[in-house]
Amino acid sequence: MQLRVATIHDLDLVKHWDTKQHVIDCDPDGLWNWEIELNRNPTWREQLIAELNGEPIGFIQIIDPYLEETHYWGTVEKNKKAIDIWIGEESNLNKGYGTIMMTLAIQRCFQNQDVDGILIDPLKSNVKAHRFYERLGFEFIEERQFDESECFVYELKRTHNSA
Repeated sequence: MQLRVATIHDLDLVKHWDTKQHVIDCDPDGLWNWEIELNRNPTWREQLIAELNGEPIGFIQIIDPYLEETHYWGTVEKNKKAIDIWIGEESNLNKGYGTIMMTLAIQRCFQNQDVDGILIDPLKSNVKAHRFYERLGFEFIEERQFDESECFVYELKRTHNSA
């Protein structure tokens, strides 16, 4: 599996994935403004497409929540990253691809030696996601409301990661 930078050429693909119920279920407030955001490359964000054998299967966004301009995460310490991830097509679910994608994203985050933790915010109701992130070493921090969604905040600290 490879991660590549998402571009405006991925517009139709990511908009299609946004119509999938399993994607909506993970991010019901998701207003991504793809037409604008795929043309922007702020220093605090990476938007990536995961490809398996050259075929796009998922999306990953990695941000610096301290620098991110909407302050979605509120007050957050420096030296953190935050990840959003999803698999596009139902046929690619439950095959281990999400684990590979997250492993690649975690490695990418911790390549920067200053990064000491990675944050994620799955919906409170998404018990499968909680188990998934816990298996990867993320620890529950708090319950918090983001926009209209009740979420659990988890963090993977560098000390729990060999990257």
